[in-house]
Amino acid sequence: MENRENTVEQSLKIEGRNAVLEAFRSGKTIDKLFVQDGCKDGPVQTILREAKKSDTIIQFISRERLDGLSETKKHQGVIAVAAAYKYAQVEDILEKAREKGEPPFVFLLDNIEDPHNLGAIIRTANLAGAHGVIIHKRHAVGLTGTVAKASAGALNYTPVAKVTNLVATIRDLKKEGLWFVCADMNGATMYDLDLKGPIGLVIGNEGEGVGKLVRENCDFAASIPMKGDIDSLNASVAAGVLAYEIVRQRLN
Repeated sequence: MENRENTVEQSLKIEGRNAVLEAFRSGKTIDKLFVQDGCKDGPVQTILREAKKSDTIIQFISRERLDGLSETKKHQGVIAVAAAYKYAQVEDILEKAREKGEPPFVFLLDNIEDPHNLGAIIRTANLAGAHGVIIHKRHAVGLTGTVAKASAGALNYTPVAKVTNLVATIRDLKKEGLWFVCADMNGATMYDLDLKGPIGLVIGNEGEGVGKLVRENCDFAASIPMKGDIDSLNASVAAGVLAYEIVRQRLN
């Protein structure tokens, strides 16, 4: 797999100690902070404290790797990667459903790493009438410029929340009346499932699918009938197929 450090959008990088510190203090959404190994002076410690307040992912890397990420070569030992869009809260997604007078329809994405897939899924969520998308904070792509472009403008209308624990989020949402179906090749055929009502659609990682604990906390597993010579779909395509089966059933 390509090192995701090298896929960071150039326009979203913030370099230099003062610039990074001001980004945190201004409330800008920072997805990840890269810090040079061995940097422990006062200004860097101040940046680290601000990052921890925001629960930002911090990664310590070598000077050589940091230089490789840098545009200016004047990073002063720190590079922050800012989100292209502000994240919502899970409650914002539920409130959107309440405002529309509709049973909640939410996408939960388990470690989606490809920005084009994430953007396409957000676009599908918007078109299918979902009230929002929930993504995992770690081991997954954030709201980068590529994601925004692939969403074709859907990020302006579809709230995306970022959480540290998908299993805990699923359990909390079950208390709000939602039930969950995950995409799984070994699940029941999607046409045999009742997908109406308040629902969360869980889509897994491009290579490994839905994680074991996440799957165990879903109420159902749904498979997509396939008649071809290969046995899997791209994550965003699978999300679209399952989402529109949910749409079909909700319309009926």
